[in-house]
Amino acid sequence: MNISSALPLNAALKQGDFLPLQGTDYVEFYVGNAKQAAHFYKTAFGFQSLAYAGPETGIKDKVSYVVRQNKLTFVFTTPLRANNPIADHIYKHGDGVRHLALMVEDAADAWFQTTSRGAISDLEPIKLTDENGEAVISGIKTYGDTGVFLPGFKKWESSYNPTSTGLLYVDHCVGNVGWNQMNKWVAFYENVLGFKNILSFDDNDISTEYSALMSKVMSNGNGFVKFPINEPAEGKKKSQVEEYLDFYDGEGCQHVALATNDIVATVTQLQQRGIEFLKVPNSYYDDLISRVGKIDEDLEPLKELGILVDRDDEGYLLQIFSKPVEDRPTLFFEIIQRKGAKSFGKGNFKALFEALEREQDLRGNL
Repeated sequence: MNISSALPLNAALKQGDFLPLQGTDYVEFYVGNAKQAAHFYKTAFGFQSLAYAGPETGIKDKVSYVVRQNKLTFVFTTPLRANNPIADHIYKHGDGVRHLALMVEDAADAWFQTTSRGAISDLEPIKLTDENGEAVISGIKTYGDTGVFLPGFKKWESSYNPTSTGLLYVDHCVGNVGWNQMNKWVAFYENVLGFKNILSFDDNDISTEYSALMSKVMSNGNGFVKFPINEPAEGKKKSQVEEYLDFYDGEGCQHVALATNDIVATVTQLQQRGIEFLKVPNSYYDDLISRVGKIDEDLEPLKELGILVDRDDEGYLLQIFSKPVEDRPTLFFEIIQRKGAKSFGKGNFKALFEALEREQDLRGNL
């Protein structure tokens, strides 16, 4: 997890919140081929070229391509040689999320606040400077932005600029942890980052005939950053969390939820560009309105696209989940539109996980 802040630094903290987060600044992926990954996310998801760092900018051991769409920024990083920590990470885990960068007012203070509460440092605060400005970044281990992107990057201009698909920002990031590790990580987020457990689901809430899991949602004080945590639970067969842990070879980020203001338009474009989504049986929609109440959207487009709907006390949400975007059945994406709802689709869990199990069965991993 990286923490970044733009200079000049502002030491004023919100009262009662020792780590006032302003949201997700960027998500960095370690991948086998950053140039090709960036092209894929431009083509399929509608990102635009933003920045580049590599040998041409003075960085000799890796390259990074940065793409952006609205408030979403993705960084794809690839090592240039073996015997490199990034290469080791990719060999062990495959392509996947390596850093979740959170924007704060003061990255140095954030590092001090978290390490003094027990976090293991991944990067002591450093100031990066180039002709565009300065930024301070720091990092702590878990499972900032001026000029073009960060100092050391140059503007990446491309004649290939596909249109946006309407993706806006990171809604939440879900992590998978090992057996009996839930309480450890809940305590980490509470004690080190000052997060609160705002929702909990046990194996009675998230289970099918074959598998089960437990989940707890951790949120910072202002709700800008939310990290649901999944842990496997006992079932007749292997759960989606166990499959992830096996193929990722450890704990990590299972999926990133991307927000949109028009999920029908966004998912239509994503499907046309080749993104594959999980499908639930058509019977899911037979009693949808009686289950969730009146919604603004027409039912037929939701049914055709496979979009799920759920309601809580504050409104409803629409969501859909992609199939894994890597060869390993690990990382995938959720597309979500909130119409007032603050929850995470509890009413869809059974239908969703049955769809996941069908995919697991096809892979021979159920």
